[in-house]
Amino acid sequence: MKTKSKNIFIHSTPDKVFSQMDDFSKTGMHMTESSMMMMGSKLTLEQLSSNSTGVGAKYRWYGKMMGMTMDFSEAVTKWQPPKLKEWETVGEAKIIIMSWYRMWFEIMPAENGTIARLSISYTSPKQWYYKILSFLFVKWYCNWCLNNMLNDTKKNLEKEFTQ
Repeated sequence: MKTKSKNIFIHSTPDKVFSQMDDFSKTGMHMTESSMMMMGSKLTLEQLSSNSTGVGAKYRWYGKMMGMTMDFSEAVTKWQPPKLKEWETVGEAKIIIMSWYRMWFEIMPAENGTIARLSISYTSPKQWYYKILSFLFVKWYCNWCLNNMLNDTKKNLEKEFTQ
């Protein structure tokens, strides 16, 4: 298993940062928009549980990338507002460059704002042809994902902060 983490300082309160990052439709929007990293593709997000937040909240991402099916579900396993959230893939995950992942963020108060730390741990796919793609792209993809989630949160909350 490998892990990658990033931190960012945000001019906002811990409660607002947690709330923003807790919303998959906001933190995952980089996956729902066509981009170079997504090879022009985008995924659809579907809420599977009756609760949108908290332990047990479950979501499904699906679509195609480079003609290959992507279909995986995530479930929230830890939820301690406004400090910590953790979620991971559940069931069979068709992700191309990973076979499983766990993500979490930690929210820490700081002078004049908040520090958000976002991390991902993942395992490589089992199929040899996906292992090659994983070797080539997984670090790049993880950085892209972590940066987008943190920078989108910062941009959305600091826009509010400066108004």
